[in-house]
Amino acid sequence: MVLDVLPCYLVCDVSFSMSDHIDEVNAGMREFRGVVHADRHATAQIRLCVVVFAESPLVVRPLLPALEPAEEITPREESGSDFGSAFTLVRTIIERDVRRLKRQRVQVRRPLLFFVSDGRATDPAWPASLARLTATTLWPEMVAFGLGAVDQRALGRIGSSRVFLGSDGVRLGIALASSVARTVLRPEHV
Repeated sequence: MVLDVLPCYLVCDVSFSMSDHIDEVNAGMREFRGVVHADRHATAQIRLCVVVFAESPLVVRPLLPALEPAEEITPREESGSDFGSAFTLVRTIIERDVRRLKRQRVQVRRPLLFFVSDGRATDPAWPASLARLTATTLWPEMVAFGLGAVDQRALGRIGSSRVFLGSDGVRLGIALASSVARTVLRPEHV
C-alpha cells in the first residue's frame, strides 16, 4: 500500500489560441510519464489528474497513478479561455481527492497544480477564483507553463512557485518532472 501520495493537477488551456501547441502538451505528458516510469518511488507516489478548459472546464483524466497512460488532449474550436471556471473546478476536485485519499489512510503531500496556457484569459474576474483556490488549507503549489505568445504578467500571477516558458526552450515534460521533484523534496503534507 502507498502511504505517501503527491496529487498533481495538469490544467491545460485547449482554446483556439492554443491549438498550435496541443501536440507539444501531449508530447510533454508522454515524456513526464517516461520520467515517472524510470523512478520506482515516483511510480508509487505520484497521482495525476488532467483538466482541460476553454469556455468551460472538463476533467479528462481523474486522479490516477501517473504511470497510467493519459488520453491525448485535443483542442476545442472555442475562442474563450475561462481561467476562473477552471480554478473553481480544480479547487472542488482537489478537496474531493484529498478527502478520498485521507479516508484510505494515505498521507497526502501538498498538491501541485501545473497550469498550461498562453496566459490570455477571456474572463476578467479570474483572479478572484485564483484567490479562492489559493486561500484554502489545501492550497496547491502553483506552477505555470506558457506556450506561444504568452501574457507573462498573467502567468506570473498564476505560477506563484515557478513560471516556465516554452519560448525559452524548456520542454513541458521536463518542467513538469522538475516541478514534481521539487515538490517531493519538501516535507509538506495537508
